[in-house]
Amino acid sequence: MFAIGVVAQFEAAHRLRGDFGPASRLHGHTYRVEVEVAGPQLNDDGTLFDLGLLRAWVDEAVGELHYQNLDDLPAFAQRNSTAEEVARFLRETLAPRLHGKGLRMLTVRVWESPQAYAACQWELL
Repeated sequence: MFAIGVVAQFEAAHRLRGDFGPASRLHGHTYRVEVEVAGPQLNDDGTLFDLGLLRAWVDEAVGELHYQNLDDLPAFAQRNSTAEEVARFLRETLAPRLHGKGLRMLTVRVWESPQAYAACQWELL
């Protein structure tokens, strides 16, 4: 299996609903996002996928979150704005564009601090 990935960053505010101590108050993060796609074979040009296109799609998706209060966005209206839900949002935004491109797996990792991340994986069959 081959894999390629890109890294992006965005700033956002949010608060967690429920018993999350200080995180229940409005606060912000400098989020780091890692997006990886994997597939079993390379194209004729020796690449798995167009890295520039992946970069553009990730930047576009992350741009929707940059300098926002996540709780004000429709994507999080019925969800707690956890790092897991941010990863889900990015997966749901990117996966439709990646289907049918010879890729098997999409992995999204969202770091809310240098020590803590949430991730989700999605099969692109």
